[in-house]
Amino acid sequence: MSETIFTRIIEGQIPSHRVYEDEKVFAFLDIAPLSPGHTLVVPKEPAATLDALSEESAAAVGRVLPRIARAVMAATGTRDYNVLQNNGVAAHQAVPHVHFHVIPKPGDARGLGIDWPAGRLEAEDGKRMAAAVVAELAKG
Repeated sequence: MSETIFTRIIEGQIPSHRVYEDEKVFAFLDIAPLSPGHTLVVPKEPAATLDALSEESAAAVGRVLPRIARAVMAATGTRDYNVLQNNGVAAHQAVPHVHFHVIPKPGDARGLGIDWPAGRLEAEDGKRMAAAVVAELAKG
């Protein structure tokens, strides 16, 4: 698999608002969030689609995904959220590296809908949100 923007983020070549990292998984705030706290959970293994990912890396993501979702929900004060994972161009996968979106759904927002009304993550907002999620993760 060729290098992607996610491999560059994982390697520290591109800055990110990291909220979680271990030996197998890296999680950070999306720079074009659908809502505040929109987080990407990415295996460090470079696999384009879920079916190409090793069971070990998939298990590592599966172990931390609920914990990250709980932290994001607590940090954002939301109860409802989507977990989205796309595989391939026809399935709307924009970056060919396995990744899961944790998308908080504040207020009356329900589901993803057909639109993807991406916002913009400002640096200061990113610092605050990343710190809030990190603080939640530190609670265990």
